[in-house]
Amino acid sequence: MKKWLYSLLFVAASVTAQAQTTPVGSFVRDNYQKFEYKIPMRDGTKLHTNVYIPKDASATNAYPFLMQRTCYSVAPYGVDAYPNALGPSGTLMRDKFIFVYQDVRGRWASEGTWTNMTPNLPDPGVATTAMSAKKGKKGAATRPVAGSPDESSDTYDTIEWLLKNVPNNNGRVGQWGISYPGFYTAASLPDAHPALKAASPQAPVSDFFFDDFHHNGAFIQAYLFTFPVFGVQHPEPTTKAWYNDEIIKTGSKDGYQWQLDLGPLKNADKYYKDNFYWQETVNHPNYDEFWQKRSIIPALKNVKPAVMTVGGWFDAEDLYGPLNIYKTIEKTSPGAYNTLVMGPFGHGRWSRETGHTLHSNVYFGDSIATFYQRNIEAKFFNHFLKGAGDGKTGLPEAYLFNTGRNEWRQFDKWPAADAQTKSFYLMTDGSLATNKIMGSVDASGSSFSEFVSDPMKPVPYTEDNTTTMGFTPFNYMSEDQRFAGRRPDVLTFQTDVLTEDLTLGGEIMAKLKVSTTGTDADWVVKVIDVYPPDEPNHPYMPNKNIVLGNYQQMVRSEAMRGRFRNSFEKPEAFKANEVTDVNFRLQDVLHTFKKGHRMMIQVQSTWFPLIDRNPQTFVDNIFKADEKDFKKQTHRVYDNSVIEVQVLK
Repeated sequence: MKKWLYSLLFVAASVTAQAQTTPVGSFVRDNYQKFEYKIPMRDGTKLHTNVYIPKDASATNAYPFLMQRTCYSVAPYGVDAYPNALGPSGTLMRDKFIFVYQDVRGRWASEGTWTNMTPNLPDPGVATTAMSAKKGKKGAATRPVAGSPDESSDTYDTIEWLLKNVPNNNGRVGQWGISYPGFYTAASLPDAHPALKAASPQAPVSDFFFDDFHHNGAFIQAYLFTFPVFGVQHPEPTTKAWYNDEIIKTGSKDGYQWQLDLGPLKNADKYYKDNFYWQETVNHPNYDEFWQKRSIIPALKNVKPAVMTVGGWFDAEDLYGPLNIYKTIEKTSPGAYNTLVMGPFGHGRWSRETGHTLHSNVYFGDSIATFYQRNIEAKFFNHFLKGAGDGKTGLPEAYLFNTGRNEWRQFDKWPAADAQTKSFYLMTDGSLATNKIMGSVDASGSSFSEFVSDPMKPVPYTEDNTTTMGFTPFNYMSEDQRFAGRRPDVLTFQTDVLTEDLTLGGEIMAKLKVSTTGTDADWVVKVIDVYPPDEPNHPYMPNKNIVLGNYQQMVRSEAMRGRFRNSFEKPEAFKANEVTDVNFRLQDVLHTFKKGHRMMIQVQSTWFPLIDRNPQTFVDNIFKADEKDFKKQTHRVYDNSVIEVQVLK
């Protein structure tokens, strides 16, 4: 397996103990004793589990469990092999817990069959014969069997076994995980074990039709290289990567050109004919039962453990997940301790300190990850696992970083109760007209802006070709958008220079009035902070060829596959040249556009190779489209199109 891909699997996706920075053989080996177990599940499947117990644990000095379940390996394997660090942070490692790492079923050293986003099976409320119905020694009743196991039952069975078989525990369990392990953390919440007191899904995957592999049904083609990791079964437990031979050998360093030369997605079959997840993706282009049952969102009901969901405002992989998991629990479980943390980070980057905190070329301050780890994350877990556990943590409902002011804000509700909705109209003169001046602006839809969209010359999502061959995208979420805005197939609309600060805080809704000469189209909306022309560079610029004067920082963006404008389950063609509503939500934001800046909206139809190319001719399944289906079309955006934002005073 290529070293860069292997590294990204551990660092960018799983953020396991290997991602920490403590020197090998120091604190962990000196203070913890490692054990390896094969923990039996209710169906007999045994899951490989590494357990690290503080050496000073005793009957009078008991510790809680803090667990991560992962599909990315719990390496190093072997009772004499120790990781560089343990837990979510060095702070918690030194606070000491019984740290537990488990390979989920069908992955690495665990038995069983691997399933992406294992569907949740609701607790039927019937007695079980697969495990004892008696209470365990810590007082936890057995979760009833719901047919085949799911991630909730596997977590339940693991906790039950740990409580009974690992000495000197205090009967409390916490769980955390970033990215896919974040999904496993969220999946532990339905029908949770009573001993699970605190769970922190971090950058959690929640629904593969809206997170990671798709955005509003548009396929994230930038993920094409990840399919060997997710779509190849291994015949038996292993500690070695088994999918090396499946990795595409491109011979290229230019991902844009390689993906374009690949042609229609049907041509990827020559690489992935036997890849079960690729074939599932190809054969389920719509939001059918296959995807719906893999979403953890509908299962988040009657949540009992305390939850702290964590995300990054510039997470290119999983931004939908943390926001929607938090909001769902708020609605379905009003009595739950449920909080949200969003920082100025890319995917999982709050798990390790970088000193100067940057994303792309934007500098947010120093030691922000350390602040989060010590003042937010450690408080949460210590309170519920070692402390009173009564919910009086001293933490707010929402701890969010304002990415324009570069400061943390605390809220007792999110979106904030005092957020006001403001509308910006996309005018044909390139301006953004607010509803305050509608009396002097004709936004009746009689005028329009138009552009020619050519799927053979798609708009790049980044101008940094060095990032386009990676495991997943990263920097584009705050990248300078001047390269895109200067293309004729990208529409730009902007305010005048702001005379006072404008803080967007909450939800964003795009309500487009559009037409096309074709029968299908994608729509991409980007919210951009345009810096003043005299903006100085900060001292830590990673790219010395970039100047921040007139920098167009992308603050938020989203794609909408037009065929799904009315239903993600039943796609519909556009009628050529007919004005049509395309409404979709962008993810939340907390960003102040400072006085002297401008707010810009860009609208385009291609975003390559982040999302796959739409043929712009309606076909039943774009994954099976032919070269002849891809046609150049003219798209119009009418001046009664509106971007609705929530504004904070």
